[in-house]
Amino acid sequence: MSELIDLRREGAVAHVYLNRPDVRNAFNSEVIAELTRVFSALGRDETLRAVVLGGHGPVFCAGADLNWMRSMAEYSWDDNRADARALADMLWTLYSCPLPVVGRVHGDCYAGGMGLAACCDVLVAAEGVHFCLSEAKLGLLPATIGPYVVRALGEQAARRYFITAERFSAAQAHHLGFVHVLCAPESLDAQVGALTQALVANGPAAVRASKRLVQDLSGRTIDDDLRADTARRIADIRVSPEGREGIQSFLARRKPAWLAP
Repeated sequence: MSELIDLRREGAVAHVYLNRPDVRNAFNSEVIAELTRVFSALGRDETLRAVVLGGHGPVFCAGADLNWMRSMAEYSWDDNRADARALADMLWTLYSCPLPVVGRVHGDCYAGGMGLAACCDVLVAAEGVHFCLSEAKLGLLPATIGPYVVRALGEQAARRYFITAERFSAAQAHHLGFVHVLCAPESLDAQVGALTQALVANGPAAVRASKRLVQDLSGRTIDDDLRADTARRIADIRVSPEGREGIQSFLARRKPAWLAP
């Protein structure tokens, strides 16, 4: 277990927790490198079925570490670009992880923390959480997290919150579709657990393929190439061992092999 990241496993579910509660789980270059390493390794683990991303302490993530930001002021343009590219690569590693990622958000979720949340496939937030894209208050902009936040929050809402840097509630985030499940703080773990149980109950290859399908379909024109691509995908999975087992178990009214004890 890293001092920066708390990684645990419960059955087929990995739990990844930001572990810097003394600085509100703010991240720096070391945290970015560790998250990249952890999610790269998790994505290659064929025995896992889902990942939970959360944070220890009073908040999920407050964004960038103040000492890290202070050092950026002394960086050259080239140094800043390299630093930002490491963050961009970490976010891509999380977003493109083959496993479904469930975000567990409590307390505050600010700036880069919103980028982490936006990369999750399903987001569960406790009532009372505040979200904020605060970069403009510092004369900056949410550039590296932008592609993921715009996709998850929606362009119209992103227009407002990128430029106003207003805080908004978990209830508002839920209304906008950024948060999938809004719950009382005391039921946060139960809600996350229910989602991971649902994920584990499904065909593991089908879940991975479904995640990739959504990412690949987003924004694409429905043309002949796309229709051919989707037909190929369903044909591939129907003739796969998992697809055949799923159909056969359904017709035989038994549990599929991936649920066998």
